[in-house]
Amino acid sequence: MKVIKIGGGCLKGKKNIEKIIELIADRGRGHIFVVSALNGVTDFLIDSMSVALESDKNIPNIMSLLNNKHMLIARHLMPKGNIQKKFKRDLNKSLSKLERLYYGLSFTRETTPRILDIISSFGERFSALLLSSVLRSMGVQATCRMPDKIGLITDGKFGDATVNLRKTTHNFQKNLKPLMKRNIVLFIPGFFGVSEDGDITTFGRGGSDYSSAVVAAAMKADILEVWKDVDGYMSADPDFVPKAQLIPRLSYDEAAELSYFGAKILHPRTVEPLRSSRINIAIKNTLNPDATGSLITARSQKSKNIIKSVAHDDDIGIIKVHASGVGARLGILSIVSKQIAESGINIKSVVTSQTCISLLLALKDLEPGCRAIKSIHPKPHQRLEKIEDVALVSIVGAGLIQSKGIAAKCFSAVAECGVNVEMISFGPSPVALYFLVRNKDLHCAVNAIHNKFFPKGL
Repeated sequence: MKVIKIGGGCLKGKKNIEKIIELIADRGRGHIFVVSALNGVTDFLIDSMSVALESDKNIPNIMSLLNNKHMLIARHLMPKGNIQKKFKRDLNKSLSKLERLYYGLSFTRETTPRILDIISSFGERFSALLLSSVLRSMGVQATCRMPDKIGLITDGKFGDATVNLRKTTHNFQKNLKPLMKRNIVLFIPGFFGVSEDGDITTFGRGGSDYSSAVVAAAMKADILEVWKDVDGYMSADPDFVPKAQLIPRLSYDEAAELSYFGAKILHPRTVEPLRSSRINIAIKNTLNPDATGSLITARSQKSKNIIKSVAHDDDIGIIKVHASGVGARLGILSIVSKQIAESGINIKSVVTSQTCISLLLALKDLEPGCRAIKSIHPKPHQRLEKIEDVALVSIVGAGLIQSKGIAAKCFSAVAECGVNVEMISFGPSPVALYFLVRNKDLHCAVNAIHNKFFPKGL
């Protein structure tokens, strides 16, 4: 039995969704599909919260747009009849619940993490309901089950929940295993679970990947397949490096590092639930389903070329917290990071010295991060510096840290094309080396490194 994750990028437009449905009808019997919301729906649900706060008169239009988007697909893929009518009734029932939440938000004038998680979970609900209905209209045995009804138990942390895998496994073996013996197609919405207190809690943006890994582990699946609109992990971004090649096999750790600071193929947390069961992950392209793709396993495949990929991330900025002896003063890093975390900002990485703490954040978080630090009393710093014109480059490969000369080879390649390197991080991860360059040098640096390590491709 497979668990198959279908991302929102694949659920975009009538024709793409029709191809997905054809693939599921052909290959999906006896398997579980964890689905994202239709492309753009989650963003729409979240953005609509502020629209509802402006005026409750905006809410009917929000509901109309959501209804039309899903019914457009339903009418295109389902013949008129009882199944389409039932889908419309079920969709309207869910939309009514969502509508009450928006009116409640408008009335209370307060956005909370709890209400954000509840509202943002509806996209996946709609998607699972739609896809299972379409398949039934084609004569395929299909159904959907909601995570909060089948016992996908979380720790209760809104916006960044973690699954209790032991309890979830017990619940799934009880509630889902008998169902799968009927050789049906089962859909489960990704992205959210339920706390032991009954609260809907989400896993953060991109969290459907994590959901699918949880389902695979809890159901003791043979493999987790992730259906995307790309072939898999590459040796570099093909838009940057035309000669970039597919990586046929990589390890959990390599995939996690590439996902966190580079290739956005998987959510970085996807491998967490699979480590103990050592279930493999296969990346498959829905536009080319028979292609090899990338296989992610517990251990890296040995090869002469240690480096698997040269990745980059230009959504990076730095806040430098300058103060005398900051590296030796007790608790300063804790105070600063706590204040930023309480402002809802994620710190991507930290580099410290005796006179400066450098915080790597997403670009959108730089200004809020500075405000958060300025609000600390007594002031822990002498000066704050905000740097936006940087990009992060990483080389990833198991055995990198144990192999002599890899770092020298990397930095020699960068130096040969006249690029200056800033803020090197080498050692915390056994499979990755990171450093910063200026944005204007990013393209040159990535190509120089790729040419050095992949002179003739993989």
